[in-house]
Amino acid sequence: MNPVTVAEIAAAIRNVPDFPKPGIQFKDITPVLADGRLFDGAMDLLIEPYRNARVDKVVGIDARGFIFGAVAAIKLGAGFVPVRKKGKLPWNTHEQSYDLEYGSATVAVHVDAVKPGERVLLVDDLLATGGTAAAAMRLLEKLGAQVVGFDFLIELKFLDGRRHLPGHPVRALIGY
Repeated sequence: MNPVTVAEIAAAIRNVPDFPKPGIQFKDITPVLADGRLFDGAMDLLIEPYRNARVDKVVGIDARGFIFGAVAAIKLGAGFVPVRKKGKLPWNTHEQSYDLEYGSATVAVHVDAVKPGERVLLVDDLLATGGTAAAAMRLLEKLGAQVVGFDFLIELKFLDGRRHLPGHPVRALIGY
């Protein structure tokens, strides 16, 4: 089987105009997920820089980050940790609030999800403003994790979300 290219993945991502509100160009990744070859190839490309990085845990952000994070964890031989919206985890949690365009939101992680010193990779489908990823980073650092990087399928470069993730490698396969 031929290796998947970033161009093939990008070509499969569907633009949905005016979703979820007028003026937004939504990047729909479901065609990539629906094609086994593209999905597997995208995952291989995402994790490649971390194959030898001794990643202990992969963290996925609610909700599409669960898809990419869980697969990345399996491919890297690491554990998977979900960062969820407040109130969705069933045990003791640490929480971190962050600002949105209109209001705020809170994410949570179990207090024992990561041990101090564990090496974690944060994976999500999309980097936009960086608020959610930065909140997840603060949660992980509160637990004593060593964040080895942030890995995204897509980055909306014009929103400059990277600025909220200083001191850590940030990578995206596809930039718009």
